[in-house]
Amino acid sequence: MRTYTPDEYLMISGIQHFAFCRRQWALIHIENLWDENQLTAEGRAIHKRAHDDGFKEKRKDLLVTRGLRVSSRTLGMSGTCDVVEFVHADDGVKLNGHRGLWRAAPVEYKHGKDKRDDSDVLQLCCQVICLEEMLCIDIPYGYLYYHALRKRRRIEIDDDIRKEAYSISSEMHDYASRGYTPSAKLSAKCRSCSLKDMCLPKIIARKSVSEYMKKYLESGDG
Repeated sequence: MRTYTPDEYLMISGIQHFAFCRRQWALIHIENLWDENQLTAEGRAIHKRAHDDGFKEKRKDLLVTRGLRVSSRTLGMSGTCDVVEFVHADDGVKLNGHRGLWRAAPVEYKHGKDKRDDSDVLQLCCQVICLEEMLCIDIPYGYLYYHALRKRRRIEIDDDIRKEAYSISSEMHDYASRGYTPSAKLSAKCRSCSLKDMCLPKIIARKSVSEYMKKYLESGDG
C-alpha cells in the first residue's frame, strides 16, 4: 500500500466535500474558494464548540478528549477529531498518564440530519483509520452526532466503507497532484451548496448565450 509524506496530506474533512461534489472539493481545496451560507455558518459554530483543544474529561471508565489532531500515512490525510471517547477495556491500549487499557471511538458532530449518501460516514471512517495507525489498535466503530436530531448514531466501520475511503482518497490525491477542477454540472445538490454563485455563473452564461443564439437564428434576423 502506498504511503504519503506530511507535505502531501489532504484535509480529512475534504472527503465529505469530495463525496458530495468533486467540483465543490476542487474549488475549495485546489482553487481556495469559499463562501458561507446559513448551513455552513451553523455547522462551523457547532464544530467550534466541539473543538476545545486540549480538553479532557474523565468519568469513571470514560475519558473524553476534544480537538485531537490525527493523521494517516496510508490515506495521506490529517485533521482534527471533534471528540474521541476512550473507554476502559481489557483489549485496549495504554494511554500516557492514565492507568489501564483503553479503546477509542471518534465522535463527529454534524449540523442537520442523516444524509442519504456516505459522505459523513466516509469522514468518520478516515478518523478511525488515522486513530488506528496512531494508536496501533483496531477500531470497529465510531459515532455521528446530528445536532438537529440531538442524538448520535453508532456507525460500524466495515471493510466496504474502508475500501471506499481509500479509493476516494486516491482520487483526491490524483486531482490535487494535477490541480484538476471538474467542470460544473447542474444537479439538485446545487441548491444547498454555499459555492453555487461562484460555481454556476459559467454554466448559466453559456446557457444564456446558447438560448440567445437559438432565438436569433429562429427569428431569421440578419
